[in-house]
Amino acid sequence: MNSKLLLLADEAVAQAALDAGISGVYAYPGTPSTEITEYIQSSDKAQRENIHRNWSANEKTAMEAAMGMAFAGKRALVCMKHVGVNVAADPLMNSSISGVVGGLVFVAADDPSMHSSQNEQDSRFYGRFAMIPVLEPSSQQEAYDMTYYGFELSEKLGFPVMLRITTRLAHSRSGVVRREERAQNKLRFSDDPRQFVLLPVNARQRYKKLLAAQQDMQALSEASSFNAFFPGKDLSKGVVACGIAYNYLMENFPEGCPFPVLKVGQYPLPKTAIAQLLENCGEVVVLEEGYPLAEEMIGGLLNRGNKVTGRLSGLLPRDGELNPDIVAAAFGLKTTQLFEKPEVVMPRPPALCQGCGHRDMYDALNAAIAEYGERVKVFGDIGCYTLGYLPPFKALHACLDMGASITMAKGAADAGLEYAVAVIGDSTFTHSGMTSLLDAVYENSPITVIISDNEVAAMTGGQDSPGTGRLEAICAGLGVEPEHIRSLVPLKKNHDEMVRVIKEEMNYRGVSVIIPRRACIHTLNRKKNSKQ
Repeated sequence: MNSKLLLLADEAVAQAALDAGISGVYAYPGTPSTEITEYIQSSDKAQRENIHRNWSANEKTAMEAAMGMAFAGKRALVCMKHVGVNVAADPLMNSSISGVVGGLVFVAADDPSMHSSQNEQDSRFYGRFAMIPVLEPSSQQEAYDMTYYGFELSEKLGFPVMLRITTRLAHSRSGVVRREERAQNKLRFSDDPRQFVLLPVNARQRYKKLLAAQQDMQALSEASSFNAFFPGKDLSKGVVACGIAYNYLMENFPEGCPFPVLKVGQYPLPKTAIAQLLENCGEVVVLEEGYPLAEEMIGGLLNRGNKVTGRLSGLLPRDGELNPDIVAAAFGLKTTQLFEKPEVVMPRPPALCQGCGHRDMYDALNAAIAEYGERVKVFGDIGCYTLGYLPPFKALHACLDMGASITMAKGAADAGLEYAVAVIGDSTFTHSGMTSLLDAVYENSPITVIISDNEVAAMTGGQDSPGTGRLEAICAGLGVEPEHIRSLVPLKKNHDEMVRVIKEEMNYRGVSVIIPRRACIHTLNRKKNSKQ
């Protein structure tokens, strides 16, 4: 198949998974990974072949469901943003022990510079921690090719394969040439009935298999076309360029880099090529997005007395994403300053949309807590409503991670805070707030939980939320007293009622839940337009 498509790297991953014969994609929306699943959801092929494509409640359930599909011999794609990998870490680490039958590609979309995230962690460390192969594309075409190859590699080795992409690549477009479409796998199970039963007696044997497979993973990396060595005439420096950093390097050397370059796209690191670089070059410059993983390894385990420089040495900034200007400066080249923010552009801080129900909720909350001063603290969560921290509301005192609003409120109440209020969204609540609420119910903690329900995962584009229409029933099922589950409509005309209800529940010395519910205005408009 020679058809060429103009695709985001996210879309290239999705198209490759479809062409590689997946039977399901499992994901929780999160920038910069969301478009992968959305592309598959809009695919005629996915609908025609009944490929699973519904959103999961969180990243852990996504990984576990994908493992179930791989258990049954079929190919599964699981995708999430980097902080979601933390949520999925339990099944991810155990999946490298159990292994897989059908191919499983685990996409981790990292966000250096924290464009839409709490941190900029590097998911390659998770791949190394789990001891599974990691693929890191430098282009949209490689994102496609690596995904397609990743399923083959997964089935060949019998282990999951991680694909690591970053924001700049995920959200930029380029032409992508497709490969032949492959049919879905037939149902098939392991010949070893103990493989997926990780009791210690079985897990010890599976761990030995994982350790034994490391030699094969290393050999495949050494021979991989994604790891390419380009000789150079100037041996004063050698360059190791990982993933998209290779593009930034070559943009500064359009006629070809004068230094020897090792382009890395598959891990474990190719030791033979690195040894060749170290043997011939006095200094080795490591270019990589995220943490100095390769730099630390080359400077430590593989060092032969060379000077190894990069993010760790201070040659490159320790934080944020790379760009051609940063790389140019590292080589003493003139920078174009194309990537500096021009002073003529006025800053546009994010803000809640006009007409958003969260606005009316925060207006009521601020009015309700005004008289309590330092005796009340409001714990926020991850979603559109996090913007309640900013002016004009300035309502939040904390925001840590998905679901932490409720448990932080509980802990503060345990510490003696008189009025602890949690603000969480409907999608975040079903992602990881339910177990937090259960902890509070178990101890009847004196906290007030506001589930600001806009009936979608709005921050990531309006994806379906599994809790829609079920929040009251879920809270009651978790043990919240029905008389302290209060539903409201966040509108200006209901302001006084909302203030009264919030005050009443704050003064109740137990767990109370308030659910202000109004559909996201943008999602509502899209739904209306789609019906016309």
